[in-house]
This record gives sequence, C-alpha cells and structure tokens, in this order.
Amino acid sequence: MNGMTRVPIREQDPKVRATNFEEVCLGYNEEEAVEEAMRCLNCKNPLCVQGCPVSINIPAFIQKVKERQFEEAYQIISESSALPAVCGRVCPQESQCEGKCIRGIKGEPVSIGKLERFVADWARENGIKPKKAEQMNGHKVAVIGSGPAGLTCAGDLAKLGYDVTIFEALHEAGGVLSYGIPEFRLPKTKVVAAEVENVKSLGVKIETNVVIGKSTTIDELIEEEGFEAVFIGSGAGLPRFMGIPGEQANGVFSANEFLTRNNLMKAFMEGYDTPISRGKKVVVVGGGNVAMDAARTALRLGAEVHVVYRRSEAELPARVEEVHHAKEEGIIFDLLQNPTEILVDENGWVKGIKIIKMELGEPDASGRRSPVEIPGSEYEIEADTVIMSLGTSPNPLISSTTKGLEINRRKCIVATEDTGATSKTGVYAGGDAVTGAATVILAMGAGKAAAKGIHEYLSAK
Repeated sequence: MNGMTRVPIREQDPKVRATNFEEVCLGYNEEEAVEEAMRCLNCKNPLCVQGCPVSINIPAFIQKVKERQFEEAYQIISESSALPAVCGRVCPQESQCEGKCIRGIKGEPVSIGKLERFVADWARENGIKPKKAEQMNGHKVAVIGSGPAGLTCAGDLAKLGYDVTIFEALHEAGGVLSYGIPEFRLPKTKVVAAEVENVKSLGVKIETNVVIGKSTTIDELIEEEGFEAVFIGSGAGLPRFMGIPGEQANGVFSANEFLTRNNLMKAFMEGYDTPISRGKKVVVVGGGNVAMDAARTALRLGAEVHVVYRRSEAELPARVEEVHHAKEEGIIFDLLQNPTEILVDENGWVKGIKIIKMELGEPDASGRRSPVEIPGSEYEIEADTVIMSLGTSPNPLISSTTKGLEINRRKCIVATEDTGATSKTGVYAGGDAVTGAATVILAMGAGKAAAKGIHEYLSAK
C-alpha cells in the first residue's frame, strides 16, 4: 500500500444483499483499522475536526488506533459523541471530516468514518462504556424525543451531573435511528439499542409512549414536575406530498410510513403481524437518502424499483455511497422526470403513474438549476405502489400546546444556533424540529450546542 489509497472496506455481494436485510458494509477488522489509521498525518492544524459538527478530536483517536489502544480511542470519541457506532455508519463524512482531510488533496482521504465505526464496535463487543459523571448537581432537565438530537443533549448533560429524563412518543427509543434508517444500513439491536443503553448507562432515564402535547405538556413539565429546563428534539415526522391527482389511492405511502412499518414494526420479518403492501412494481419519488432507503427496502421485499427524480444525477441529494449501493443492487433511476398523476384502478388501488420529462433551467435561490417541464413529453409506467419521499416537516403538536414558543412559516421552532435557546425561557430546541429534515450528525451538533446552552443557563441561576 502506498499511503495514497484507502484500505478497502469489505461489503456483502450486491446480488446476495439485495435479498436480505443484513448490514451491507462489513467494516474493518483490527489489522485493517490499524493499517488505515497509519495513513493519518496527525496534522498540527487538523481541518477534519473543523469539519465535524460535534468536534471529535479525530487525530487523537486515530493515534490511539495506530497504537492499538482501542479503549482509549473510544473514550476520546465519547467525550464528544454519544453515538459513535451510528455516526460511523450514517454520517456524510465525504462532505464533513473526510472532505477536509489533507490526505484527500493528492490521494484518498483517511476513512475516518470507518475507523470511528471500528472503535465503537470494538468497545461494544468488549463491554466498554462511556465515563459517567462522578457526582450529580441536583438540577432536573427534560428532553423531548430520543432521536440523535435528544440522545446527544441528554448524554452531554448527564456527563455534567444533571438528572435527565427523555420523553419518547413511540414505544421504542432511538427516533429516526429506529424507525427511519433501514436495518441493512444501521442494525437496530446490535447498534441502535446498544448506543441507547450507553446513554442510559450515564444515568439518563427514558420514558416511552409519552406524547408531549397530549400525555403532558412542556408547561406542565416545568410548572408541575420540577424540570428546570426542557430540550425539544422531536424531529420532523410530518410527511410532505405533491398534491397531484390520485395521491389518496391505496398503495401510496409516505417514505416515513413505509420505513416505520418495516424498521420499527418489523414488517419485513416473517411472523410479525404488521404487513405492508409488498408491491411488485414500486416507484419512489425523490432523490435524498430517505428515498434511497425506501427504494432499497422495497427491493429487498421483492419489488422492481424505480426512483423518479426531477433533476439530474449531479443534483441527487443522497450520499454518493447510497446511490452507488442502490445502483449495484439493481434499482432503476429515472432522472429528469417528475410525476403528474397517480393512476388508480376501479377498486381505488394504484395501477400506474403518469410522468413528464424535465430539463434543467436557470439556477434557483439555492444555486441548484431549476427543473422545467418539457411540453408534450408525458408518458405512463405501470406501478402498484408509490412511495413519496419529498421531505418532512415538524409536527405542530408541541408548538401548538406550549405557551410563548415561536415558530416560523415552515412550522419549525425558532431557536438560536449557538445555544438552541427558544423564545420561551428555559426551553431549548434543536435538530429537525428547528431546521426541518436534515442529517443525524447535524441534529447531534444541535443537541450538543443546546446541552452547553442549558448548562450555562442553569449554572447562572
């Protein structure tokens, strides 16, 4: 090896993995991890750390991997991240830490994400836990939502000695990690449940089946239950639709519902009484990571799958790795195309979809070129299931039941970026509830910032 190229990562064969829900990427073993770690230059001014939303000391943990001191490497990561085994699998490293890696200028960047995954998996297999606070400080904090933002905020506050309780609406903790990201990308028992247990090992309590806004309200938590601060990390679970004819037909799903039924309710497993429409011809509308997750899940359930996206491949918002895996597995990409109508049979079920071809016009406000319809280019394709993956917005239940909580026109909670402070004193927010749908690691960064903000607020009381 010349130091310019990465140690290759082992993966399941595409033909085999397209028929199962086991993890696609198999990760590094010890020898491969140490060899890859040796490529790190241990820069004096590590740009990779600047590229990490939770500021992990990347050169320090990689140095410990070089020395085979894997437990020490894990504790370095744990100082900054509550979910290293998750982040090592689902972070967009190519645009964050690895995107800033000096090695990447003349060769391939160091596989920081795969090394983080290796360290976290090694720690789990060897029973290593993150270090907890030596003493409690007597302050009570409530966290709403047990997704990446909530788990991070709770973990950071627990390490500072706070008495933290997470309130989760669903029956299982993990938020989008449990219901959204499929098993083949993020194993639920082996990884997600283990990371949740690590947060609980810091002293965090998790109460499931508690819907804030129905079971109790934020005002009641503060006024009646003695919580001195509240963090809202409730995510963005309300799906968007196109508003085209036929969208109400049987066989039309939001990507959220489709993935939740599979991941949280185990619809893909024999013996679980949570069936899902197992279409033979599935069309997924959208081009983000969630669209790739839905498409690859439908494929594993036995369908021929088309991804319809109105821009070109260069504009696909999904991670390059996810698109590559989807193509390898046999998913068909219909790019520069957009649905205009869902065709419905006499019994109210999807029978096809009408599509119009697009071309890219002038750049829009975000700098992306706007797609424009080509008149007269409409055609129909056969389908029995359509999955809409057009993004999500926050559920207004919390904001509508909390006095004095400001939201913007997109129904997102207004909060400062540096501390997560909202318009209501003592109430903080972060992640998708504030930004709309984004990435796991950005939600974690927001949870981390809010923990710091809450600590400063309660320390000054």
